[in-house]
Amino acid sequence: MFSTRRPPWLAAGYGLGHLFMVLPLAFFLVFVSLSAGLAVLGIGVLLVRLWAPPLASFAGLNASMAGSFLGREVPVPALAPARDGAWRSVIRWFGKRGFWQLFLWFLFACSGGLVLSALSAALPAGVIALLATAFGLAAGDAAPTWVSLLLTGIALILVPVWWFFGDVFMRIRTETEAAILRPDPNEELQRRVADLTASRAESVDASAAELRRIERDLHDGAQARLVSLGMSLGMAADLLDRDPAAARRLLQEARDSTGAALGDIRAVVRGIHPPVLADRGLIGAVQALALDLPIPVTVDAALPGRPPAPVESAAYFAVVECLANVVKHSGARSAWVVIAAPERRLRLQVGDDGRGGADARTGTGLAGIARRLGAFDGTMDLSSPAGGPTVITMEVPCEWLSPKTTPSSATG
Repeated sequence: MFSTRRPPWLAAGYGLGHLFMVLPLAFFLVFVSLSAGLAVLGIGVLLVRLWAPPLASFAGLNASMAGSFLGREVPVPALAPARDGAWRSVIRWFGKRGFWQLFLWFLFACSGGLVLSALSAALPAGVIALLATAFGLAAGDAAPTWVSLLLTGIALILVPVWWFFGDVFMRIRTETEAAILRPDPNEELQRRVADLTASRAESVDASAAELRRIERDLHDGAQARLVSLGMSLGMAADLLDRDPAAARRLLQEARDSTGAALGDIRAVVRGIHPPVLADRGLIGAVQALALDLPIPVTVDAALPGRPPAPVESAAYFAVVECLANVVKHSGARSAWVVIAAPERRLRLQVGDDGRGGADARTGTGLAGIARRLGAFDGTMDLSSPAGGPTVITMEVPCEWLSPKTTPSSATG
């Protein structure tokens, strides 16, 4: 049942932390009991409105502890906001599975959960108490020597028991909490469908905007130069017999326009998928980008392979946008990029020592990054207190391609 063992002293610490929460548990127990006792008068239903939201927050704290101990997230059902009066809000809660999950968790926390936490903390505490008592009796000659030896022997027997089984009680508690608070599969599916619908709409909008940008760049750049090239060639053809020198100048201008048009087309292509990204991978492309910036940028990167091309492209352009914001708005003297791969995810972190105060709700750059990553179920977290530093952490689920079958991402 249990695949990962936690140190026994850690389990004892969590158990002691739960014991310190007895006071808020007793507080909630009083209110729940009053609600049940006054339910026949109708007042108890209204009392639920008072204790249910704090109980959800308290359950969230315990779920965070359980998730930290188990090494995975333990979600907590959310109560619907109370917007149309206490009575209707409570009646709506009664019709939701999440409310009864919270109530069932509370009953467990007050009974079996409390016992399991006490057992987790009691083993090491018992060993310490037995040893202290044995030494105290031996030092004070208050009891026969065999009593001290017996207490010491019991303590020594309990030490390996605690060491090998000290985390079992806490793991039973946290696994039970995770099972009780497990999200409703139907609600989870509905949320997933809603997220995918929103992500698809944002992807379509982003793709349309990208196509408009490419069209605008081609129209304003390469197309204008090619039109000028055609006019120059036509004029040169007209002047070829009458004024060869003027025709030669026009042909030279046409040649220059050809080079400029090719440069514009290459710029558009780089904006779609940079050649350095295809040749050297994400790490190499970010390192090359960092060398071209006017401030020093440290790149710390390690990946087990290359991500799929769409994920790699989205990640690269997200870093490009972040570093562009650093140069334009942060006033930073230095920046850093960390690229890692924890648990089948691609993690990108871009930070700077600038003035801080960045807000994803203002402007379109950070919102565009979130939309770009959202198409791949990615997330973006922004930390930018006033005075800095600003740190943007982005994560995208990723299945790694074999480095043996893809171009190398190392720098040359």
